[in-house]
Amino acid sequence: MTNAIRVIISGGGTGGHIFPAVSIANALKELYPETEILFVGAEGRMEMQRVPAAGYKIIGLPVAGFDRKHLLKNISVIIKLIRSQWKAKKIIRDFKPDVGVGVGGYASGPTLKMAGLMGIPTLIQEQNSYAGVTNKLLAKKACKICVAYEGMERFFEKEKIILTGNPVRQGLLESKITREEAIQKFGLPPEKKTVLIIGGSLGARTINQSVLQNLGKISQSGIQFIWQTGKYYFEDIKATMKASGEYPMLHVTDFISDMSAAYKAADLVISRAGAGSISEFCLLQKPVILVPSPNVAEDHQTKNALALVKKDAAIYIKDNEAVALLIDKAIDTVQKPEELKKLSMNIACLALKDSANVIAKEVYKLATQNKK
Repeated sequence: MTNAIRVIISGGGTGGHIFPAVSIANALKELYPETEILFVGAEGRMEMQRVPAAGYKIIGLPVAGFDRKHLLKNISVIIKLIRSQWKAKKIIRDFKPDVGVGVGGYASGPTLKMAGLMGIPTLIQEQNSYAGVTNKLLAKKACKICVAYEGMERFFEKEKIILTGNPVRQGLLESKITREEAIQKFGLPPEKKTVLIIGGSLGARTINQSVLQNLGKISQSGIQFIWQTGKYYFEDIKATMKASGEYPMLHVTDFISDMSAAYKAADLVISRAGAGSISEFCLLQKPVILVPSPNVAEDHQTKNALALVKKDAAIYIKDNEAVALLIDKAIDTVQKPEELKKLSMNIACLALKDSANVIAKEVYKLATQNKK
């Protein structure tokens, strides 16, 4: 009997779901090179570009998220969900996976539900400290549930839970670049304190507004900023900046492809509180100010942030207070070496290393048990 296994990985929607999924796939390929992997995503979402770019095949489902504000619009959502389940069933029948892996996001619901009904063992990966609706439903049939935070037995059966941490983007931990080289990559002088502002793969409106409304403070602070605006906001921000003068201390970009250089350059990070980003800060020991997005299910980003604040491992600013407080707090904090050191040491204590390999081994174990 061959040891080659066939794995379906499903989920996506944002970088926070896609990066872990690709990391798990890469770990499977590294540990078990004969593994065949098929991704299942949501049509029109980010994974349909990002996954092929990482070298994997992906099939899209016509699935969409529920509209919590306009309930009548959900009739079409339910029709799409039924169609997605039929399509997922056909994909599973054709691909014949030994195991299904769900990383959260719209597509993982129908894919893993159908896999479970068809007798295929499933593993779900819950990235947040507060479990999402889809994962709570899928957990009933799942064989294993990989989590990144302690105390997740509030949501899942204790016997199924494995504390693995969240897989992070490959290359972040192996980077050999020096801080000086990293800062120069962004065209900034290495002797100045540097704050990295990231709004997630889609950008963050409030964080961008916090910068735009405090340009005067930034220009007089003696601090420099690497500012990732997100594609959606980039052109407007560029136009606003052009109209209001020169800001050599601001490196403005829509997307940062070399995140290892960006992190190495940063003395302090400003970010949303997505689970994937937090895992990266922990592993890289980065002092961070977290501004949780209020526009996420179950307000899970605030819960992620508070899990760190409880351990004195991050600074937390509410979204509705960010324009008034964020830039002042960043300028103040980045000039306090002892504060940065304390935040760095405390966040490092929360790091869970080698997550992708740990999850990949669990996936392989489930698949080989199923093949017997």
